Amino acid sequence: MSGHSKWHSIRHKKAANDVARGKVLTKHSKILMVVGQNDPNPETNTPLKNAISNAKSDGVPKSNIEKILKKLSGTDKDGVQYSDQLYEGYGPDGVPVLVQALTDNHNRTYPSVRSAFDKNGGKLGSSGAVKFLFDHVGVIIIENGDLDEEALFELAIEAGANDFNYAKNESEVVTSFTTLGKVREALESSLTIKKFHPEYRIKDPIIIKDQESLTKLEAFLEKVSEAEDVDDIFAGFEVDDALL
Repeated sequence: MSGHSKWHSIRHKKAANDVARGKVLTKHSKILMVVGQNDPNPETNTPLKNAISNAKSDGVPKSNIEKILKKLSGTDKDGVQYSDQLYEGYGPDGVPVLVQALTDNHNRTYPSVRSAFDKNGGKLGSSGAVKFLFDHVGVIIIENGDLDEEALFELAIEAGANDFNYAKNESEVVTSFTTLGKVREALESSLTIKKFHPEYRIKDPIIIKDQESLTKLEAFLEKVSEAEDVDDIFAGFEVDDALL
């Protein structure tokens, strides 16, 4: 089982700043609105219960979550309709990029994303342009507790995981997108699950070996992340160890 992407680590570091935190709050608010639209009760709506758990893991305040649940139970719960949009293109140095947005207005979001690409060294493509270069996977973050790497690895394999990445306090279990729920259920009986979600991971990453290229890519991704309604970005590169 392979090590995780260096860009994956960069993404987590970037999410720690205040601007990214604001995006995280907005992202989870929209997800809660979507999955709770037909049933605002987490006790009877499993996807909503899972979304609340993930929101809490990302630091969304309890008061924010309660406010959204209250709104879902009100008369205006059907006021906004969100849809998933996946934009595809290339960043600087030909790095393939997927941009995920949950938006109530594609005609507002698409021009904003296209402008961010055009003005920062990228090129937005059509549907199917780069998606085939990525695997759609499920990611489960687990707390290690008292278990060592070997014990956690065995539990992950038995549960049906495809990949496993060990870190000091928590580890990452990677599944296929279609088996995310099944593997999570198998693990939660013996492990504490901190978070789980689907994402896209590049099959054959471009290796960035010089600081100039890395700086240019980071600036590009930062600008794209600021585009209207963008919730997540998946970039097809890894950083050479010499730059870390």
